[in-house]
Amino acid sequence: MTVSAPTPAAAVPESLLDRAARGERLDAAEIEALYHLPLPEVAAVAHGLRLARRDPEQVSFLIDRNINYTNICNVGCNFCAFYRTRRQADSYVLDYEHISQKIRELEAVGGTRILLQGGVNPELPLEYYTGLLRHVKTHHPTIRIDAFSPEEVLFMEKAFGMSLDELLDTLIAAGLDGLPGAGGEILEDDVRAKAAPARIRSADWFRIIDAAQRKGLYTISTMVIGFGETYAQRARHLLKIREQQDRANALYGGNGFSGFAMWTLQTEHTRLHGKAPGATAHEYLQQLAVARIALDNVPNIQASWPAQGFKVAQASLYYGANDLGSTMLEENVVSAAGGHQRVQAQVRELVRIAVDAGFTPVIRNSRFEIIERPDVAALLGRDAANPEAERAVGAGA
Repeated sequence: MTVSAPTPAAAVPESLLDRAARGERLDAAEIEALYHLPLPEVAAVAHGLRLARRDPEQVSFLIDRNINYTNICNVGCNFCAFYRTRRQADSYVLDYEHISQKIRELEAVGGTRILLQGGVNPELPLEYYTGLLRHVKTHHPTIRIDAFSPEEVLFMEKAFGMSLDELLDTLIAAGLDGLPGAGGEILEDDVRAKAAPARIRSADWFRIIDAAQRKGLYTISTMVIGFGETYAQRARHLLKIREQQDRANALYGGNGFSGFAMWTLQTEHTRLHGKAPGATAHEYLQQLAVARIALDNVPNIQASWPAQGFKVAQASLYYGANDLGSTMLEENVVSAAGGHQRVQAQVRELVRIAVDAGFTPVIRNSRFEIIERPDVAALLGRDAANPEAERAVGAGA
């Protein structure tokens, strides 16, 4: 009797999430497909990648301050409630001493970085910007200056008739350390044109970021969801960031994006109120998880407490985030649009978020290098002098 060989069992197709969990690079269609999978499953993969790519025990944050040197702006984005025209009574340009006072308040609490941004103010000369940088470096030498979004740099190029290289070299010589990632929103021009027709286009945003990375400046990638963009557009936004990071890693000695920060569109006090859908906490967490999976070459993913609040920010630590952003000391743009008062965080609040989520909090600089390990017991202890005593670790035990 002839015995036939057994028929091999059909191979079980490997799932997209299995491949993602191994850290395989996904293409645009595969990233888009993640949005249609159950969020708990996507989150589990994102969290696993976060634990593998960063210290699994630690959650970091930065002590810094946002300083908006002017609110006068001629771009007029539909999603902005912060900007003013020069004729409005509450428009302003801060003088150097006013900015120094704000920095002294930051220094008093151990801060190390200012995020210096403003509106596109056509009345400010180049000397205002270079003088401001020199003033800060002279009077506050320990403070890092990450200043002027790509939108502001684009304005300076045009207004002062300088090439991008010449302009950046001039700002670096005056004291510039890095560029903020503002102005990214959704890096798809059809979305940008509807939300803000005069806004910087994506090609210019990447051109300026690329030059900054080539010159060794700090940069960070960003994203804002809720304009009514599609999943495909969100996926392409992530892919463009990933491609730029590949370029920086290959050509600029790894001086690419230090991290990725994402938040939801705030429309309460803007011209987009009732016109753009915004995004829910569920969408925010979903996008964060998808970003962790898609951005395989961006090590640090931030949670956004200013836009989402502390509870969602804490949940974000299990959806791919390993960082809580910064204390900020003041935040004027997101809060103005959203109509809320989440304008700063205390160190102990960010420490509590990390500890209650099961992580060890660490304080970093803007390059995500750890510079301090806060005393958790002192910050959250049950000392009667501690205003957080009733909510402290172990309270009620």
